[in-house]
Amino acid sequence: MSANEDQEMELEALRSIYEGDESFRELSPVSFQYRIGENGDPKAFLIEISWTETYPQTPPIISMNAFFNNTISSAVKQSILAKLQEAVEVNLGTAMTYTLFEYAKDNKEQFMENHNPVNSTTSISNIISIETPNTAPSSKKKDKKEQLSKAQKRKLADKTDHKGELPRGWNWVDVVKAGPLH
Repeated sequence: MSANEDQEMELEALRSIYEGDESFRELSPVSFQYRIGENGDPKAFLIEISWTETYPQTPPIISMNAFFNNTISSAVKQSILAKLQEAVEVNLGTAMTYTLFEYAKDNKEQFMENHNPVNSTTSISNIISIETPNTAPSSKKKDKKEQLSKAQKRKLADKTDHKGELPRGWNWVDVVKAGPLH
């Protein structure tokens, strides 16, 4: 059997096994995501497996770079990937996507034992501070005011007072009087 025939058979099997499973997502016929753990579970994580052209004779590409995993430290991600890599080596040459997802589900607690949710605000501020030197020149460009057409300026002037501020209550929702409640 060629690698492509193996992949087609495994793809059909995955589609039938995970049909209706909200944790499973087929990104493409050779790329899949599976959420280990329930939505809202602080120890839940997402694994992405992509097949190479010669898979299953060669290892698939396993990734945890999904935004869903942004609260997991890179050390925990590396540890999970290392354990999955061991499972890949044992199963090389056979259809292993289902096996890897199930292995991760069975070992979720062990995989995440060292997981302390990274405060997302910390990780965002770290990202910002790392990228600050690169974004500094572009922030000067942002100071330039947006060019508006005469029609746009007129429309804006009609909505705002003489100071350019919107009138008090401009975004209030009209409340329909329903009459007395009994």
